[in-house]
Amino acid sequence: MRYAQDPWDTGRTRHMVARMSDFKIRRAAEADLPAIVALLADDALGATRESPDDLTPYRTAYKRLADDPNQHLVVAERAGRVVGTLQLTVIPGLSRRGATRSIIEGVRIHSEERGSGLGTRLMDWAVEESRALGVELVQLTSDATRVDAHRFYERIGFDASHLGFKRQL
Repeated sequence: MRYAQDPWDTGRTRHMVARMSDFKIRRAAEADLPAIVALLADDALGATRESPDDLTPYRTAYKRLADDPNQHLVVAERAGRVVGTLQLTVIPGLSRRGATRSIIEGVRIHSEERGSGLGTRLMDWAVEESRALGVELVQLTSDATRVDAHRFYERIGFDASHLGFKRQL
């Protein structure tokens, strides 16, 4: 994986662009929101909770993410088309002797790209970027119904070590 300085870098944080032979991973721009939201909505769960027809709440969220140096919203782009996305959040902490951890959220690969290796390469990028940012533990959650995703995460080295809980507010 070859890295180059991200053209959107504000100087506050180490945003990088990973350039692969057939696609690149780069920081998401506001103009990417329609494609990102379409990816988020393109499955049984996302279809019930995402709203690609109204981007207003996503624009508000994007601005918050863009202003926070601990948030890394990225897209995978092939031939000028967004084909994947994830959000990497860096969290300083006290537990584990003051360890910094990262959380990978919102991982989506375009349906036409699933099985191509893109998801593995995107997750490899997230782990390597976490390492470069001084992170000691990378974690993620996945809806209990996403059995295929669980197999994928275990195949690439993640352990199903915890039981997660959520409370809708």
